[in-house]
Amino acid sequence: MTAKPSQAKPSQAKQRNERKTENVVRDALAKQGYRDPQSDVQVEEQKSNIEAVKRLLKSASKTGGGGNGAPEFIISSPTSPDFLVIVECKASITDHVSDRVAVMCKGALDTEVSEVKFKRIQRYAVDGALHYAQALSREFNVISIGVSGETAKSARISTYLWPKGGHKPKELKAKDGAALGDFIPWLDYVEHATFDPTVQKLRFDELMDFASELHEFMRDHAKLTESEKPLLVSGTLIALRNPAFAASYGLYTPAQIQKEWMRVIHDEIKHADIPLAKKDNMTQPYSSIAVHPELGKATKAYPKGVLHELIDQLNAKVWPFISVYHDFDVVGQFYGEFLKYTGGDKKALGIVLTPRHITELFALLANVKKTSKVLDLCAGTGGFLIAAMHRMFKAARTEKEKAQIRQHGLVGVEQQPNMFALAASNMILRGDGKANLYQGSCFDSAIASALKQHGCDVGMINPPYSQSDSDFHELKFVSHMLDCLQVGGTGIAIVPMSCAISASTLRAELLSSHTLEAVVSMPGELFYPVGVVTCIMIFTAHHPHATEARKTWFGFWKTDGFVKTKHRGRCDLNEAWPQIRDHWVESYRNKEVHAGESVLQYVTADDEWCAEAYMETDYRKIDRAAFEQTAKDYVVYRLIGVDQNASTLDDES
Repeated sequence: MTAKPSQAKPSQAKQRNERKTENVVRDALAKQGYRDPQSDVQVEEQKSNIEAVKRLLKSASKTGGGGNGAPEFIISSPTSPDFLVIVECKASITDHVSDRVAVMCKGALDTEVSEVKFKRIQRYAVDGALHYAQALSREFNVISIGVSGETAKSARISTYLWPKGGHKPKELKAKDGAALGDFIPWLDYVEHATFDPTVQKLRFDELMDFASELHEFMRDHAKLTESEKPLLVSGTLIALRNPAFAASYGLYTPAQIQKEWMRVIHDEIKHADIPLAKKDNMTQPYSSIAVHPELGKATKAYPKGVLHELIDQLNAKVWPFISVYHDFDVVGQFYGEFLKYTGGDKKALGIVLTPRHITELFALLANVKKTSKVLDLCAGTGGFLIAAMHRMFKAARTEKEKAQIRQHGLVGVEQQPNMFALAASNMILRGDGKANLYQGSCFDSAIASALKQHGCDVGMINPPYSQSDSDFHELKFVSHMLDCLQVGGTGIAIVPMSCAISASTLRAELLSSHTLEAVVSMPGELFYPVGVVTCIMIFTAHHPHATEARKTWFGFWKTDGFVKTKHRGRCDLNEAWPQIRDHWVESYRNKEVHAGESVLQYVTADDEWCAEAYMETDYRKIDRAAFEQTAKDYVVYRLIGVDQNASTLDDES
C-alpha cells in the first residue's frame, strides 16, 4: 500500500503563513532604518531585555492562562524611553481586527477597554497588539500595530496609540490628521504620538512633576538662589545642544565639569546669531553659577558632583521634551514652578506667569501669519514670541520661509539681565529669532528707534502691573507698543480691569492715535494665586478711534474651562479649552453678538471699556452658585483689587 504524502495540520500551515507576514514586517522595518547599525533603535522578537517590559508582560499571555506575553515585535529606543512599538501579525486579512475593537478604536464605544473582554485575541492581529498594549500602557506610551497579509502588496496595517495610564486606545494619525497605513521611521512614530493631546498633556504633567523634584534637589544639594535656578536649567539645555558636551560630560571631574559647562555655554552663545554686545549681556548672568562652590565638588551621595547629577537629570527628562515641543516655553514653565516656592519673596519680586493657553490665544486673536513680524516690549522668557513663532512655523511650507521667520519675524525687549538671558536661551534652543532681542528699557530712545525699523505688524504685551507709579502705568506700555507698530498693525495687551473702567488721561491719548477694536473680560482667577482681575484689549495701530467711528466689540470670557487643583494651580482637567478657545476666536473675528457673551457698543475715552457695562444678561444661564460667586468676586475686587493690581506680571507662558 502506497503511503499518502503527509499533509500539514491546519494550525501548522497557518503558522508557516504567519512567518511570511513576519518577514513582510522585517523587510518593512529594514527599509525604514530600524536595522541601521548607527541607530539606537532596538528591535526584539517574542521577548524583551527591558526589565519593565518583562515585568508587565509576565502574565499577559493571549491565552488568558496567566503566562508570559510574547508580541511578535517589540521596538524601543533609549532616546525615547517612555515609548514602545508593538507589532502583532496574522496571515489572513480576514483576521485583521474584530468588529468590536474596530468600533471601539474609532471612538464610537464609550466603554473603557478594561471592561471589554478580548474573547478571541489569538485570532485577530489588532486585538492581540492591543491586548499587549493594555498591559504595557501602565508604564509606557504604546504604539500598537496590527499587520495581516502574506505579501507587502496585500498587507493590511493598522496603527493605534495607547497613552500611558490611558483607559483605551485610539487610532494614531499623523500631525496633519492623515491615517498611518504603512510602517514609518521610529522618530516619526514618536513625533506623531507626542502631538496626541493625551500624550502631550501627560508629558507636560510629568515635566512639571520633575520641575518640583528639581527644585527640591537644588534647594537641598546645590544651594542656588531663586534667580539662579532657572539660569542653571536654561544654561544646561544650551550646553546639551553641543553634541560633544552631551556625549562627554560624564567623563569630567566635578571641578572640570563646572568649567566645561560655562565654556560650552559661552561657545554656543558666541556662535549664535546675536550681536556681540548682546552676547556679553547674555553670558554674564551664567557666570555666578560657573563658580558656585556647591556645584564643583564631589559628595558621598553624588561622587561625580551635584552639577553632573543636574545635567544628567535635565538630559534625561527635559531635553527630549524641548527637542519635540517647540511651542512650549519650557524655561518659562520651570521659572514659574520655582517661583511657587519663594514664599514672601514672590510678592516682592511681583512676578506671575502668563498662562500658556493665553499666549496661544493672543497669536490666534492677532491672526499671526507666516509673514507677520511680532513685537513684545516686555518679553520675559519669550512666551508670546514662542507662541507666535509656533503658529508662523505651522503656516510655513519651505525652509526659505522658516529662515525668514527666524531672521525677521520675532522682536523682543527685556530689561532685566537674568530674564533677558532666559529669553535669549529660549530662542537659541529653537534656533530662532535671537538677533532681534534687545536688553534694556523699551522706552530707551535708541531701542525704540530700532524697534520701529523692524516694521512689526503685530504687538503682544503683558506689561508690568504697577499703577502706583504713574510714569510706568500699564497703558503707557500699551501706547508705546502701538506707536512701534506699522500703520494698521494689531496690538493686543492683557492689563488690569482698572485700566478699562477707571478714569485716565492715558485712555484719551490712546484713542487719539489708535482704534479700540475689542475688550474682553477674562476669568477672575486667570493668574491664580494672585487675585488680579484682567481684561484683554485689542487695538488697530495709527488709526484714530474717532476717525474710524466704529463700534467696539466687548466679550465676556469668564470661563476658560480651567479649574484649580491642589498642586498644579489651574489646569484644563476636562480638556474643555480647545473648544472654548475656538468659540472665542470665531466670535471675535466675526464680531458676533450673543446675549450673555458679547455686545457691540460705541465708546469714548470717558466710557467704561468692559462687556459688563453694556451686555444684555441672559438670565437663563444664571444659577444661584454663579450669582453668589460673582457677588463675592465683586466684593473682593472692591476691597483689595487696587492692591492686587499693584503686582507685576511678566510675559511668561
